[in-house]
This record gives sequence, C-alpha cells and structure tokens, in this order.
Amino acid sequence: MTTHEAEIQKLQPTILSFVRDIPNLCSLAGLACTILAIYFSILGVYHAAMIGMIWAVAFDWADGLVARRMKGRTGKDRAFGGQLDVLIDIVSYGVAPAILLLSYGKFEPIFLVGAFLMLAASAIRLSYFSVFGLAGGSKYTGLALDNNSIILVFIFLFEGVFSGGLFSVILYISGLGLAALNVSQIKTPKLSGNPINVYILAIYTLGITCIYGWKLL
Repeated sequence: MTTHEAEIQKLQPTILSFVRDIPNLCSLAGLACTILAIYFSILGVYHAAMIGMIWAVAFDWADGLVARRMKGRTGKDRAFGGQLDVLIDIVSYGVAPAILLLSYGKFEPIFLVGAFLMLAASAIRLSYFSVFGLAGGSKYTGLALDNNSIILVFIFLFEGVFSGGLFSVILYISGLGLAALNVSQIKTPKLSGNPINVYILAIYTLGITCIYGWKLL
C-alpha cells in the first residue's frame, strides 16, 4: 500500500460511523417496522402488518424532515443517507406489499405474477429516480412509492366488508394499479418535502394505529 492510499484509507470514515446520524437512525427504524410488517403478513396477522407498514412511511418521511433541519451534515453524510433511503425503500414499498399480496392470496401461483410486477415496478421507479431525480426540481415522475403503503393501508380498512376471495381480487387489482402509476409519466408533488404534510401523516399514522390496534384486540 502506498503512502497516498494509506492517507485516503485513514481519512475514509468507517461504515458504522454513519449509523450515528439521526436521519439514518430514522431510516433504520422504518426498516425495523417493515420487517415487522413482513413478519406479520406471513403469519396472516394483517392488522399488525398494516401498523408496521404505515409506521415505516412515517419514519421515512421523518428522516427527510430531520435531515433538512440538521446543521453540519457533510456531503458524504447526505450521499450515504440518500443511498440508504433508496435501499430501504425497495424493501418497504416493494418487498413488503408484494409479500402482503402473496400471503393474502394464500401463496397461490397466480399471486406470484402480481407480486413480481409490484416489486419490478418499485425497482424500476427507484432506479429512474436515482438517475433523473425530481422533474423540474419539485415533482416526481410517476407515483412515489410511499403512496403505495399509505393507500394499501387505507384499502385494508374495508377488508371485513368483503369475502376473503373477493378482497384478494381487490387487493390484487389495487397492487397492479399502483404499480402502473409508479412507472407512469404522471407528475406528482413531493409530499414529504412539506412539514405540514409530515404532520398530517403523523395524525394519519396515529389514527391508523388506533384503528388496527383496536381490531387486534
């Protein structure tokens, strides 16, 4: 190793040093909620899964709000946080809804198609955003993935109104519809960028938690 390489390695931060960054801790908290959502989806405890899904969105929005208000974050901090956020998004808004659909469909082969399309749309959507960013600096191209969880959690409130078979079809169509919107050319505002919207989501999250918590009881 040359002296120059040794100096670069010495200056390079450690991997776990980024965990001390509060926005990254929020992102990881959201990932923990997503793991719980996936776990309870597999077990068929869907009301608990819904709570995990909506809290994952809440932490996702919170990390951006905290990051914008923190002072002293370096360019590396922001770059690392952006990469971490994208990787967690594919799990929270791609893998978790896909597993929810598979589980509710009793893992029948036909539901594999819908799960794949939902996950593929999420991966394509995130890849596109990583390359091109916001359209005009203020709007997303395609429906932002966090809206998927917000909408699915709301749709699931009506699960008891329909038979299991019919609701699985509704969930399937809803998932495919959201996937189509994710990769469409529609322009949607960056809702998480407005602090007022963050507070509205907080109220929605608490309301959803109370409703599904009551159902669990």
